[in-house]
Amino acid sequence: MTGRQLPFFVYGTLRPGERNHDLLLRGRTTAERPALLPGAVLYEGPGYPYALDADDPAATVTGEAVTAAPEEYGRLLAVLDRLEEYGGPGHPANLYERVSREVLLEDGTPVRAWVYVAAERVARRLRAGGRTVDGGDWHEVVSRR
Repeated sequence: MTGRQLPFFVYGTLRPGERNHDLLLRGRTTAERPALLPGAVLYEGPGYPYALDADDPAATVTGEAVTAAPEEYGRLLAVLDRLEEYGGPGHPANLYERVSREVLLEDGTPVRAWVYVAAERVARRLRAGGRTVDGGDWHEVVSRR
């Protein structure tokens, strides 16, 4: 990574109103804006979702683009990597991969952000027999519970 501090696109338990938001993000951000991750589909996991690249370019995942406070960025990056079980690019134990993707803010503005997507071994399992989240919005799943 260069010295540029990318925002994080959050789409599951880190979204405002979800259990990890208050625990890990509250008071450590300067902006949280509604956003979409185009070209992705959402799968249900065991209490949390997984985003995967979609064959359908019209598919989207709903979330927020979260900008960390500059003084919190390094610590937050480490905390989120640990939460998402990300040990580095392509690590065999990864649950997620942290990748740089373009997300669209609510007004259509494209922004480059870090996104945690399912690691390949997890993605294979989900594509073979996982359950997708219709509409790509984890809040819809949580509200049904």
